[in-house]
Amino acid sequence: MKAVILAGGFGTRLSEVTNLLPKPMVEIGGKPILWHIMKTYSHYGINDFIICCGYKQYIIKEYFANYFCHNCDMTVNLSDNSTEILDNHSENWRVTMIDTGLHTMTGSRIKRIQKYIGNERFLLTYGDGVSDINIADVIVQHENNGAILTLTAYMPTGKFGALDIDKTSNRVRSFQEKPKGDGNWVNAGYFVCEPEVFEYIPDGQDFISFEKEPLEQIAKNGGMFAYKHTGFWRPMDVLKDNRDLNELWDKGEAPWKVW
Repeated sequence: MKAVILAGGFGTRLSEVTNLLPKPMVEIGGKPILWHIMKTYSHYGINDFIICCGYKQYIIKEYFANYFCHNCDMTVNLSDNSTEILDNHSENWRVTMIDTGLHTMTGSRIKRIQKYIGNERFLLTYGDGVSDINIADVIVQHENNGAILTLTAYMPTGKFGALDIDKTSNRVRSFQEKPKGDGNWVNAGYFVCEPEVFEYIPDGQDFISFEKEPLEQIAKNGGMFAYKHTGFWRPMDVLKDNRDLNELWDKGEAPWKVW
């Protein structure tokens, strides 16, 4: 089974670093967040990846083109330009990187890699969020439901602390730091998709948002199910998110490090 990762957007909310790098290449603990996402899939035996590239795609392509060299011990004999690999520390990954366009929206990017999927089930996620999600459990639930598409649902915490205040005396009865938000579940990505998903995305268009017409129509037709994830999930939307994720990694407290 292949895992498709959307990695072509401009990442404008993280412009402090994405003016130089595509967002999936912004680092956590010295490795791109894209690498962290791929390590999660690899932990569950998914080692065949399709990366939907766009903005500054050459950086992603150069990273993986040189990955083996950068992750092995080697001897280079300058007298005859021969190379001997002493020890290989690379992952057992197959990485296909496809130019899906500079301004293309998510649905259209997915449609453009259809020929590399064929008539097979595939996994799909965004290139900017990490989680301790159990990929194997999501797949099992997907199969049991007979779904066309299963998405991971997550209930985020509130942005601010919550106060329980007595209406009469104004005494604060309890304080809770960042409780659950408004009770709504949000789309956290980490999809499992049947090939029928492609039928919901029209050909030859650049501006089809996967989160609009395709997902809305699949849900309307009864083919979408949610896997409710109650563990850790964090998108890297702004610079503070990047700092927080790096802090967790540096402390050895990164919940998404399941490998």
